[in-house]
Amino acid sequence: MGRIGERFAALAARGEVALVPYLTAGDPDLGITRALVRAVEAGGADLIEIGVPFSDPMADGPTLQRAFARSLKRGTSLPLILELIADIRKCSEIPIVLFGYYNPFFRYGSERFAADARSAGADGVLCVDLPPEEASELKCFTDREELDLIFLLAPTSGPQRIRKITKVARGFVYVVSVTGVTGARAELPDAVPQLVRRVKVATPLPVAVGFGISAPAQAAWVASFADAVVVGSALADLIERHPDPGTLAERVESFVGGLKRATGKGGAARRDAARSGGRRSARP
Repeated sequence: MGRIGERFAALAARGEVALVPYLTAGDPDLGITRALVRAVEAGGADLIEIGVPFSDPMADGPTLQRAFARSLKRGTSLPLILELIADIRKCSEIPIVLFGYYNPFFRYGSERFAADARSAGADGVLCVDLPPEEASELKCFTDREELDLIFLLAPTSGPQRIRKITKVARGFVYVVSVTGVTGARAELPDAVPQLVRRVKVATPLPVAVGFGISAPAQAAWVASFADAVVVGSALADLIERHPDPGTLAERVESFVGGLKRATGKGGAARRDAARSGGRRSARP
């Protein structure tokens, strides 16, 4: 069992839900990203997704598109991101998932990428645009390197699709909460808990929910039925609005800390949601 499995097992033993912040590597630059990784971990992050910027993101909304553009303008590349992860590993054992599109991984070379990602200290890979039908050319190498290749399920995923993806998934299953692209939303769909329940029937793996979560109230609601809460665009928006490196890490740590406190213990959140009907809105 790798870091991802060990972390989820430890959280489950304590009745806790994982908080998984997402950071675009190189936004606003790689040095600040390094500091922000420390900040989110200090704020209570249990795993971290590090985004590999790509010029043509299909699943990401305007906020992350701008984050990618800022990062690419700074010259961020996959080799530099792997160096960043190796540097993080000198002082942290937090599980790290590389989140990106297949083009940068393919151009780097699938076999070389898997080996170098593992050597740097990555624990998993989430490739947004690589469905299981086409994933074998990467999965054979990630499996060999004991990297967890994580797949997405959408609100439109039916029973057959859920079975197909959960059969090949490793680490955890990522459930997309909305039909559409990434981006903070005022409300999340009522149907998300039902989708998560269907996925849980199909797999013993932890189930994470992401896309659209922007506030502690939403994080608490998702924690009432999922094993992990993923927050990305809200952090990217915070970075964009407050780029001052003198205060940014403190702001990010505080924001993540608020999310972590909101998720609380999974059992308590589930009991509260059952009594109140839950809160899918960003409003407190």
